Amino acid sequence: MTFDQMWGQRNQSDRTIRRIESITSLEDSQRKGSLMSESVVQLSENTFDEEISSATEPILVDFWAEWCGPCKMIAPILEELAVEQDGVFKIAKVNVDDAPGLAQRFEVMSIPTLILFKNGEPTKRVVGAKGKDALLDELSTFI
Repeated sequence: MTFDQMWGQRNQSDRTIRRIESITSLEDSQRKGSLMSESVVQLSENTFDEEISSATEPILVDFWAEWCGPCKMIAPILEELAVEQDGVFKIAKVNVDDAPGLAQRFEVMSIPTLILFKNGEPTKRVVGAKGKDALLDELSTFI
């Protein structure tokens, strides 16, 4: 093998490594962004009651977990709704692994479970991943 051939293989490997690093970096930023959006409120056992009771508009709370595939599928939909429905209702998230007491309190048996709170009270429960239109249809009479 000539020097030029070896150099070409090394450059090809370097480009492949940079491409993989770029994709991994993008996936990491997207994952962090979806979990830390400014439009979606992250709730904990310490903040839940205050946030729900003081809300001036309905709040749709997503009970989810990092390891849940369907939860990851609906996360972008909830992000969209948080922006599009701003002023109509809020979106909040509760990680059931971090807040098992809330999951138990609201009898969340499977995730994702979405519970709409209005005037501090649960008014509608949606279990499982739904598309944007189907979710809005289910919530329409409650918001």
